[in-house]
Amino acid sequence: MRRRTFLQTLATAPLLRAADPHPPNVVIIYADDMGYGDLHVYGSDLSTPNIDKLAAEGVRFTNWTSANPVCSPSRASLLTGRYPTRVGVPRVLSADDKTGLNHDEQTLADLLKARGYRTQCIGKWHLGVTQEYLPTKRGFDHYFGIPYSNDMVPSVLMRDEQIIEQPVKLNTLTQRYTDEAVQFLNQSKGSPFFLYFPHTFPHIPLAASTRFKGKSPHGIYGDVVSELDWSVGEVMKTLHSTGAADNTLVLFSSDNGPWYQGSPGKLRGRKGETWEGGVREPFIAWMPGRLPKGRVSNAVASMLDVTPTVAKLCGAAAPAKPVDGLDVWPLFTGTVNRVDRDPLLYFDDNHLQCARWGQWKLHVSRYNRRGYSPPPKEGLKNLLLPSPELYDLDKDPDESYDVADLHPEVVSQMMAKMDAAMTTFPDNIRKDWEVTKTTKVSPTAAGALPHSID
Repeated sequence: MRRRTFLQTLATAPLLRAADPHPPNVVIIYADDMGYGDLHVYGSDLSTPNIDKLAAEGVRFTNWTSANPVCSPSRASLLTGRYPTRVGVPRVLSADDKTGLNHDEQTLADLLKARGYRTQCIGKWHLGVTQEYLPTKRGFDHYFGIPYSNDMVPSVLMRDEQIIEQPVKLNTLTQRYTDEAVQFLNQSKGSPFFLYFPHTFPHIPLAASTRFKGKSPHGIYGDVVSELDWSVGEVMKTLHSTGAADNTLVLFSSDNGPWYQGSPGKLRGRKGETWEGGVREPFIAWMPGRLPKGRVSNAVASMLDVTPTVAKLCGAAAPAKPVDGLDVWPLFTGTVNRVDRDPLLYFDDNHLQCARWGQWKLHVSRYNRRGYSPPPKEGLKNLLLPSPELYDLDKDPDESYDVADLHPEVVSQMMAKMDAAMTTFPDNIRKDWEVTKTTKVSPTAAGALPHSID
């Protein structure tokens, strides 16, 4: 009888966890095009006291990466824990696209809503604009924001599934987003909640309210970042005033590197490139009493890890499909300093370009033009590099010195792991990988743009 009781206890353990009457609340604040070097706590001259305080009271990561260097794919990976090339969002969606995040994918909001959470999305969505792809169809009770980037037309502000403003008054947008967030938090007493707060800025065109415009010595970009920092402060004040702070996980990050303004820090590359400046992001985790204060982690982690980590923490069901991310809660708490994982793959559109494995970054292909520059005469192509380029990011974070010749065994191991991983992707992704590998290229220097042999 004792053995039967023990087995029954084991079998029902997940259900007992799911029955926790006070699961933690979750707030994810997600900037748009904010660089790794744009926050004071990451070395910037910009003033970000509220975000700095978040880091001082929580955990700051220095090797956190996005799954993609542009908007839509990075958001898809954050909310599903799966590579964007698996979920139907390999590229930036336009305002007139009729597609979006695949209907059979579960979002973090889906998982938490099934757990009994109130859910709200405030800000830039960018995972599909037609009704069936909007946040209200992807696990969120309510939505308020611009459904894509603020440089796209038509410029519309939506509440749930209705357009309420056209064109959008951008100078008051951060203020209005913040008011909505504060209202949601004030109305969520007594119920676990998930607030997904993906800001529109500092994506261009930049705009700031009268209170912040012209106040930063770093121009309009500095004004915008200051207002975003203020917004973080308002969210935190509300969590404290409502008594929710003691049981809330707050995550702050950005979708990809900076575009034409902003700083990638000392990293090479920018938005639209799989150099570190395009994919490494600031990432801060805060939860009083659960996470240590002032911890800095240099462990390699990914936006892919957010959904599996949060879902498990909250007692939600695991996603029905296998995720590519890991539960990295032990990195948050500091019980471990690193996690063993397969190489993280960096795609641009359908194309595999790089992989990160511990200290190593291996470049295997890249486009024949720089990001956001005109395509060459022969047309835009993703091409295999004449020789893979290997960078030791512990010693060379700005990817300046190719050491592939010094570590051929690392190159061989990573290439084998990348090829094995690619067999698990959809047919069109595998096909493009084969095309990349079989296209003949001219010899070029390490770090240079590749050229095909016609």
